[in-house]
Amino acid sequence: MIKKKVLEDFPRIKLICRPTPLYRLENLTRVLGGPQILIKRDDLTGLAFGGNKSRKLEFILADAMNKGADTIITWGSLQSNWCLQLAAASKKTGLKPVLVLFQTYNLPFSYDGNILLEHLLEARIVVRETEISGKSIPPEVAFQMLQEVAQEEVAQGRKPYLVAVGGSIVGGDMDRPLGALAYFETAQEIAAQTGDSNLVPDWIVIASGSGATQAGLLVGARALGLKSRVIGICVSEPEEKFRPQVREIAERLIKILNLDLEIPKEEIILYDDYLGSGYGQITEEVSSTIRYILQTEGLVLDPVYTAKAMVGLIDLVRKGAFKPSEKVLFVHTGGTPALFAFRDRLIRPTA
Repeated sequence: MIKKKVLEDFPRIKLICRPTPLYRLENLTRVLGGPQILIKRDDLTGLAFGGNKSRKLEFILADAMNKGADTIITWGSLQSNWCLQLAAASKKTGLKPVLVLFQTYNLPFSYDGNILLEHLLEARIVVRETEISGKSIPPEVAFQMLQEVAQEEVAQGRKPYLVAVGGSIVGGDMDRPLGALAYFETAQEIAAQTGDSNLVPDWIVIASGSGATQAGLLVGARALGLKSRVIGICVSEPEEKFRPQVREIAERLIKILNLDLEIPKEEIILYDDYLGSGYGQITEEVSSTIRYILQTEGLVLDPVYTAKAMVGLIDLVRKGAFKPSEKVLFVHTGGTPALFAFRDRLIRPTA
């Protein structure tokens, strides 16, 4: 196993409860009659309803504080769970959170879901309309908007730190792939939780939206010599557009960790079959899967990320993509507060 000292060179602040639970989804496994399905509950990280982004923020906020920042500026879509996690972590550590929220899906602004919690956290919320719908905002466009907002903060005597959505791509003031670093460590956590019980997964299935979670798990699994292969279910971009982003993050991570690794093209596994009509679009399949998993396992999925990933996992099982003897680990990345803002679409989903 990779020595923990590998991560000691990177400053961090403690934000989460670890390890997050990992257990069998026995009912779902039985109903599907396929491989053994496990779940890693990164929706239970402990900060503001939990989520995978809290892991990343341990490294990212430490980097911001070491650079003398007193304000954190980022972007996301209107009900971005990343933005909520960042706002909560920032307030907890005495930093000012500034959130630029893009209306990238047909959802009106309201103090509901993640936005309600961001309001209670007294984050500065800047809402911007965009003609881009059903997919991610290009980073160059978003960073330009962040720079404009940052100038307003500087004029008030503050020192901002700019970071991309999801804490994934390098840019702004984050010059290392710190989000992926957190999930490199998570691969170690998964290995420790499953190694002694013979539950080491053959496959790890995640919702892949900005790339760092997939890249970190992929590099971590390779560095540890695990048999686990990582499947990313695309939630915002088609596979051919998103693949280079995952690869770039993985390669940057390998470089900062001084690992003697190469990631073959075939190991970056992405499925965009479950995008539907685009990012944040709630289809009947998404809505029915949320209900199905809640009724089968008492497990709440979010409508933007984990429900689409579960749609993908179930479909892959039914198509025979996994052997019956294999173990498939689903990583629940959080985002459940958005359920309430999307209530009408969950009750009456789009086509």
